[in-house]
Amino acid sequence: MQLPEVLPNASFYMGALEDPPLSRAGFIVLSVIMAFFTIPAIVLNGTVIIVSLMHKQLRQPLNYALVNMAVADLGTAMTGGVLSVVNNAQGYFSLGRTGCVMEGFAVSLCGITSLCTVALIAVERMFVVCKPLGQITFQKKHAIGGIVFSWLWSLAWNLPPLFGWGRYELEGVGTSCAPDWHNTDPNNVSYIIAYFAVCFAFPFTLILVSYAKLLWTLHQVSKMACVEGGAVAKGEMKVASMVILMVLSFLFRKYAVPFLLCGKELVEEDETSEATTTVETMSTNKVAPS
Repeated sequence: MQLPEVLPNASFYMGALEDPPLSRAGFIVLSVIMAFFTIPAIVLNGTVIIVSLMHKQLRQPLNYALVNMAVADLGTAMTGGVLSVVNNAQGYFSLGRTGCVMEGFAVSLCGITSLCTVALIAVERMFVVCKPLGQITFQKKHAIGGIVFSWLWSLAWNLPPLFGWGRYELEGVGTSCAPDWHNTDPNNVSYIIAYFAVCFAFPFTLILVSYAKLLWTLHQVSKMACVEGGAVAKGEMKVASMVILMVLSFLFRKYAVPFLLCGKELVEEDETSEATTTVETMSTNKVAPS
């Protein structure tokens, strides 16, 4: 693949001993694939938000988390999906070091908020069905509190790379940015481990515990109830299917899979300068400063 001689703020994969990660056709195919997922994500999440605003009867506390997840996913699609489509079409990351950091931060903020919202939905359903606090009902203030907490939690753990703990770096084929999963510097590794624990392991544990409690409660009800035609059993199967889908949706969201794989894909890297994404020679794989 031939790139122009000089492209400011471009990510280069050049050098005598290094080939581009993809051919020009490969980048175009990847851009089309990203567009295939990004456009429906924008349309569907935007529709959820608009419909919820238009119909007052849908503005119930139990629906707040679903709308919040739509907002977070829309943010991910707009800041990550659209830019990925454009950058893959160009064949390089064109926004410079500052653009890489801002994209990585924005996508991570929305992505982790969305992951936490999946856990929030599980906790909400457990409280509504199992009533672990007795007759305390799930109210508007509880829903809003959970949503605010999910954004603040995500913000708290995505700000550190902006201040030196961890960093945002090119990922994949070099057309998008995310927390640096690969660098083995102790400072970066400590951040990724903490990030994994509080932004993946903790919410995933909440999901498992909440749905286990919900399924157990439903199972106990089905044992006591005598309903013709096995209606309770059918309801239990539907809830079990919902649980499986929710768990899978959590595991396969954008930042869950890297969490699972980051420990297996760490590679040894030579120490470079602090501006590790600056194009200093034509043989490096970095982002030029903006």
